[in-house]
Order: sequence, then structure tokens, then C-alpha cells
Amino acid sequence: MVTLNQDPDGISTITFDLPNSPVNVVNPAVIDAFDDCVSRALADKDVKGLILASAKKDFIVGGDLNGLRNVTKAEDIINVTRKLHALFRKMETGGKPVVAAINGTAVGGGYEVCLACHYRIAVNNPGMQIGLPEVLLGLLPGGGGTQRLPRLIGIQESLPFLLEGKKLRPEEALKKGLVNALVNTQEELRPAAKQWILGSPPLQSPDPGKCIQPWDKKEFRIPGGGVNSPNNAMMLSVAGGLLMKKTFGNYPAPQAILNSVYEGLQLPFDRALEVELRYFAKCVMSVEAKNLIRTLFFVKNEADKGIARPTDIPAADIKKIGILGAGMMGAGIAYAAASAGTEVVLKDVSKENADKGKGYSEKLLNEKLSKNQTTKEKVENILNKISTTGNPADMAGCDLVIEAVFENRELKATVTKESEAVLSKNAVFASNTSTLPITGLAKASARPENFIGLHFFSPVDKMPLIEVIVGKKTSNYAIAVAIDFIRKIKKTPIVVNDSRGFYTSRVFASYLYEGFEMLAEGIAPALIENAGKAAGMPVGPLALADEVAIDLIYKILKQTEEDTGKQRTDASVSIPMRFVEEFKRVGKKDRKGFYEYPADGKKYLWKELTKIFPPAENQPEVTILKKRLLYIQSLEAIKCLEENVVVKPSDADLGSILGWGFPAYTGGVISLIEMVGKEKFAEECKVLAKKYGRRFRPIKHTQTAS
Repeated sequence: MVTLNQDPDGISTITFDLPNSPVNVVNPAVIDAFDDCVSRALADKDVKGLILASAKKDFIVGGDLNGLRNVTKAEDIINVTRKLHALFRKMETGGKPVVAAINGTAVGGGYEVCLACHYRIAVNNPGMQIGLPEVLLGLLPGGGGTQRLPRLIGIQESLPFLLEGKKLRPEEALKKGLVNALVNTQEELRPAAKQWILGSPPLQSPDPGKCIQPWDKKEFRIPGGGVNSPNNAMMLSVAGGLLMKKTFGNYPAPQAILNSVYEGLQLPFDRALEVELRYFAKCVMSVEAKNLIRTLFFVKNEADKGIARPTDIPAADIKKIGILGAGMMGAGIAYAAASAGTEVVLKDVSKENADKGKGYSEKLLNEKLSKNQTTKEKVENILNKISTTGNPADMAGCDLVIEAVFENRELKATVTKESEAVLSKNAVFASNTSTLPITGLAKASARPENFIGLHFFSPVDKMPLIEVIVGKKTSNYAIAVAIDFIRKIKKTPIVVNDSRGFYTSRVFASYLYEGFEMLAEGIAPALIENAGKAAGMPVGPLALADEVAIDLIYKILKQTEEDTGKQRTDASVSIPMRFVEEFKRVGKKDRKGFYEYPADGKKYLWKELTKIFPPAENQPEVTILKKRLLYIQSLEAIKCLEENVVVKPSDADLGSILGWGFPAYTGGVISLIEMVGKEKFAEECKVLAKKYGRRFRPIKHTQTAS
């Protein structure tokens, strides 16, 4: 687990190698073993210094979230963390130089181990990351990170890492001061660490041969000044307000981090650690942290590993894919596939159009090149993997073909037949439709068992989720191939059953439609938008409708009417109909929707909105609007569970957060109900149904997300 070895020159190496685990993490057992090694090395008069190293690909990837997830008493986490603090202080004040030999990713508790060392050397591997991302899981760095990092690089420099969970590649980490030196290869790492120890460490105490941290020196001053220096005092005085503007108070961890920094940096170091410990324990016990850890760590990791993949199907070797349609979605899929090393045939109505789609990949790669995030050789290699065509016959030899043409049933049927004519019998055909039922689209296929839905989200290069839609005749083989491809391009899959709108589009639409209902009721547009953001959604429902495109909503509604023979007249339908047919406003792409989008300025709500939909004299409380906008989504998600559209509550949660930005602090659409309490949620829905309509009628919910 943690071993100690000494070489003939008196250098001890402490090596982390957690058994039965692909990565090293910090947990109580590791702390005890680590403490024992440090104590023995410091007590040995022949030891001149210590190197901390890893036997795994990465250094240490953080704390053991399994342990944190199951903590039920704050006292338990306080006791364990206090032991970790004592261990780190033993290293820092033991008088012998300690060097972190960072061979791979060191994040969270792993980087806090490095911070407690006197010197940090990393391999210059652009694939590894260094930082403190705890805030992304509702936590704060509890191993001294909120106290050591500001003392190391300054308060203002440290806050992006602490408050945003920003992670850096080694070159950037060196520039920012998170590491002291880089080496080019793994082979150079330990010799460099040994050389530093045997040389003259710059962090010397007045006593010869003793090494001390900067913050333990009597003359120590925080780089850039303390919390009461003019610049920092001004910055910290507004930081709380800026946090509230960004989080609306939904996420307690950022405020706890800010408090820990502000209070701790005014105290002696050991007392400052106690301040951090108090805030850390509070965050660990918060429902927000437990929600975030469950969904965005455990559930996501299981999905990423392919838990939904049929186990009886051999792994698919997907070497070549075809993409039909070189618009924004098709071009984005081409970029993701080529970046993962897959050969791509990008087809549109003409080679010229397909070339334009390939240009999207070139643009993204050049942006990365300008930021030194890739090399010219890698750019050329990726672009060479994308061939363009206007000829359906060029789909021959593809293991998977993804159709990404317009949401038109006839067009999709045409391209399906054209491609299948040249595909092998084992090739899988996938439709990137967002709403049209897969079973219906599969009627155009000669091999419906190999027909599946792959719903990508825009922009593909940034959005992590792919919704796999299983039609009535879709085989396990097709599901396995789809998930193997998704894993290859490093996206996260959830598998759902066929339905109009499937799962994500169906629930996501309820947010937009509720915004339309509010507008029709006379609720002020600005209040609607602010309520959406205050609830934790990325943007308000009207702005989101503009982003999606109002004419796309219009087409989907028209197609639904045509397919079902049912005509709706509620505001959910009438407002987008009016915007397209009467006002000729289709959204952001045309710079005219619910908002105006001036070419040289910031967007603003269309001034005519309040004339067309006059605000009522008495406006509702924002808390009511927040509930409506969130609860309507949870109710639709429950319907999807009851109808077996989405099978697992955990998939519903993960899909809601990664797919359309449902507030992560809730854990997802189903976890929100657990967070509120099932009985309370049902009662509040009854109240909403009485006032706002049958769509809020409570639905029996028995499954839990956990």
C-alpha cells in the first residue's frame, strides 16, 4: 500500500501503490501506513531526505470518496482529517527535505500531499492534471489546501483553483507556481528529486541540514499581501457578492472555501488548519455534496465504464465511421471521432459542403494549437483522419454510420437506404435524432436490429452526454457497438427506450414549455429568466428557447401533431407558433427571438414582449417560480420512469445534469425529490396543480436515485 525504501546515498522513497485499485487515493488506511513510513524515515539519522512517489500511472487522484459518501457523523471525518493534518505537519517540520515526484495526475487530496512537501517536481506530460477540484463535488480541500496554496502563490492567484476547481497541465502549473520544476521523462523524475535533496534546498532553516516551509518562517509574508492588504481587501469585499451572483446560494462549498481562506490566513498556520477542518466537515455532511458525489462521481464513473453495455457481446473494434450531414452536429461528431483516432467519412449533399464541415474541426484544433494544448503534428494527424464526400457509396467499409441530417422523416429514410446499400451486414446505423421515435425511423432500414439512436448534444466537443435510444427491434449487438464507440470518444452514455422525445428532449422541453406558460400568465419575462437561473439552470427558459431555436421547437410540435393527430392549443404550443408564423422570430441564430442579439452589444429581452404579453399587476414570489421550473421537470422524469423510457433513476439524474444542465446541487431530477422529501414534494405538487393546472399533479414515485 505505502512502502519505504532507502538507497545507499541515504535517500528514502515512500511509494504509494494501493492494492486492487487502478489509482491511488487517500483514505484512513493509507494515512496510517503513510504516517508510519514518514515517522520511520524522520527517526532514522542516516536518512537525508524523502521522495514521495507512485507506482501507478498517476500520482494520487484525491481522497477516497467512498469513505466520504458513507460518513454519517461529522466527528468521524474530523478525527480522520485531523490525523492527516498532523501527518503533513510532521513532514513539514521534521527537518528533512521532502520532495513530491509527480509522475501523473495529482488532484484534490493528491495535490495536497504535494503541497505539504518542500519541493514539487512533475513530469511534463500534457495528459496529466494538477489542481484542487473538490469544489466541483460540493467539497473544499480538507488537507490544508485552502491554507497552503494561498500562502504559496498568493490569495488572488489561488482563488481560481479553489473556487472553480481549475486544473492545469504541468507547463501551466510551473508558470503558476503549483510545481517547482519539470522533467521530460519518467526516468528523470526520481534522479531530479534526489539531486535536489543532495544539493542545497533553497528552503533552508537557520539550522544547517534542516528544511522548513515558507509559512513556518518567522519573517514569512503571503505573496501579494494578506487579507487586509489594500488589493486583497477590496477583492475579498466583493467576492462574496460575486459568488452569490454566480451560485444563487445553491452551492455552499464556494462560500465555505472563501470563508476558510479569509479567516485562516489571519491566523497562525496550525490554528488555520482547524478553521479549514470545521468548514470541510460541514461541506462533507451537506446534502449538496452527497448529491454531487453520488451522481457526478459514482454514477458517472459507472456509466463511463460501460455498465449499460450488454456483457455477452465481444468488444467492437470501430476503426471507421461514416457521418451523414456536415452541419454543426455532424461536424462536431466528426471532430470527436477523429480526435479519438477513428477514421471518419463526412458526407453532405456535396463534397464542398462536407469540406465546410471539416473546417469546423480545423478551427477547433487551431484554437487548441494557439493555446499550446496540442502540436502541429497532432492537428495534421486528426485532420487527415477526416475524408469528405458527397457520394453515399463512400460509406462502404464503415463499422458505424451516424445520420445527422435535418429532423425530417423522409430525408432520414432516404439517407438510411442509400448508406445501407453499401454497408456490411455487421455495420450499425445510428440516427442522431432528438425527438423522432427510433422504431419509426427504423422502418426505412433493411436491418432494424442494427438500427439505433445516438442523441448527441450541441456543441459536441463540449457536451459530455450521449443518449442511446433503443428501438423495439434494436439488438444487444447494436447497443454494445454504440457504447463501445461512445467510450472510445470519451463521452458518457445513458441507455433509454424509444419514445417521442425519448428521455432528455422530453424532460428538457418541459422547462421551456413552463417558461412559455408563465409568459402567457402575465409573469414578467425578466422575472421568469431570473427565476430559472436562481433555481440553478444555466439560463432562463426563454433564453434557452432562443439557443435551441424557436423554429426547431415549432417543427417538432408540427411533426408531433402530424404523427399523433392531436392538436394542442395551450401556451406551450401557441407561443412558439406565434413567434415563427406571426413575428418571424426564430431565435439566436437569426438574432431575433425572445431576445434581441445586436452584433456589437449584449443581448437583451425583446421590448415588444411586455406589450404582447402584458405583465400582471401582482407578480408571484420567485420561490414559487423556481419550484415550478424544477418540479415540472422532475414530474416529467417520473413519467419517463413509469413508462420505462428511462430504466434507472440514476440514469435520469445523470442525463439531466450532463444533458441539459439541470442543477447539479440537487443530484438530478429524481434526486431533487429525495432532497425535498417525497411527501413534501407530493404536497407541494398538489398545491401547484390546484393553481396552475393538471400538469403538476403528483405522480407516485417509489424508486430512489441512491
